[in-house]
Amino acid sequence: MLLRRADGDVLLVHPGGPFWARKDAGAWSIPKGEYDEGDDARECAVREFQEELGAAAPSELVDLGTVRQKNGKEVRAFLGSGDLDAAQITSNTFTMEWPPRSGRTQEFPEVDRAEWFDVAAAREKLNPAQAAFLDRLP
Repeated sequence: MLLRRADGDVLLVHPGGPFWARKDAGAWSIPKGEYDEGDDARECAVREFQEELGAAAPSELVDLGTVRQKNGKEVRAFLGSGDLDAAQITSNTFTMEWPPRSGRTQEFPEVDRAEWFDVAAAREKLNPAQAAFLDRLP
């Protein structure tokens, strides 16, 4: 879900975990999650927003359609209006073996930070396929 403030800035999230730790341009995303065929995409977007940011999603959403990322994953986005303190997000976590082949597991936040960006800066930060959502903003 793409959240936009009254000033036009959009909220993006940076993926957590060691793989993404040193990546910046092109690595950021809209808050999103996977859903299965037959699931309601809007309900999934609202749930994932809550899980990744620890905040309630806006109630009024505009469907921005879908894009296909380079890895083949299809992403559907919804636009909501609102404001939240990006420094206060609380994300759900995932567990993975780290360091690799160590036999030890560690827990990492799914999202390690969120920030507000103007549209030009967001275009540089976003996964290239997701940048298309910025062109669809009303």
